[in-house]
Amino acid sequence: MKEIKTIEFKDDILYLIDQRKLPITYEIFQCETYKEVDFAIKDMVVRGAPAIGATAAYGVVLAAKEFLNNSKDEFFKNMEEALDLLNKSRPTAVNLMWAIRRMRNLIEENKELSVNDIYEKIRIEADNIFNEDIQTNKQMGKHGNEVIPEKATILTHCNTGALATAGFGTALGVVREAFYTGKDIFVYADETRPRLQGGRLTAWELRQEEIPSKLIADNVAATLIRDGKIDVILVGADRIALNGDTANKIGTFMLSVVAKAYNVPFYIVAPTTTIDFDIETGEEIEIEERGSEEVTHIENVRIAPEGMDVFNPAFDVTPSENITGIITEKGIVRPPYRENILKLK
Repeated sequence: MKEIKTIEFKDDILYLIDQRKLPITYEIFQCETYKEVDFAIKDMVVRGAPAIGATAAYGVVLAAKEFLNNSKDEFFKNMEEALDLLNKSRPTAVNLMWAIRRMRNLIEENKELSVNDIYEKIRIEADNIFNEDIQTNKQMGKHGNEVIPEKATILTHCNTGALATAGFGTALGVVREAFYTGKDIFVYADETRPRLQGGRLTAWELRQEEIPSKLIADNVAATLIRDGKIDVILVGADRIALNGDTANKIGTFMLSVVAKAYNVPFYIVAPTTTIDFDIETGEEIEIEERGSEEVTHIENVRIAPEGMDVFNPAFDVTPSENITGIITEKGIVRPPYRENILKLK
């Protein structure tokens, strides 16, 4: 196993693999302030719901460090502004809001302590979020491996590996576990337009691990499914509603429709922190719409005519009836989803 350090925090600096540059160059992006963390999340230096959550937690640490010399009242006022900024850096991934809420509650619970003591607790809590995510991913890998047949051909969408988490991965973590336990698997990785996270990031991780695989254009997937070439589909999630409706990278929904039509198992792999227990259905999930240049350009090279309007939602919602199961660190959730998801709370 090759360790991929997506996120590393040391000496009050947050180091992130710059995922905008992979696979052409391997560069580290440094954040020394919470505003730099906000930029890193917004500009997709770091992406993937669990990774965003852990990164935002360290953003709170950097904010606390910046305000250490303030009066206590000013410290709390400035921290609230920093928490609000980080909380809004991307609107769909619920792990972000979960991490910020966890840090906000910690601050609230320790208001009687000195600013320095609060800072120490914040730093420890961020480390806890980071370490818990890695252990959660490994547990999901073990549970998910139960549904991977020997000699399985697996289809993935977007990037759900170590780069999308604190380490190991969600859906790609299941792939890793199957590979490590000796199953003779093969992976087809969707390129995942418009930012090509499958082509740039998943393909990079698969090559790092030397997992047998091929990269395909997104519009090849339906043909492979129809022709019986895919045994199981594994995707991640950015937010899951109580009824099982799941927001994930744009293109996930159409895969689920084809999978259902041809009876191919379709699994979501996500930690319980990705479940939004406050919303009933996917209709309540805010879908982020990103800039037109992601569609009109590739690597800063224009591929569409000047003046062409663009619709660029970052995510879509897959209805629960298209989902075979949701693989979490606590086990595999199956229908009826609302009843079984509530058991995880």
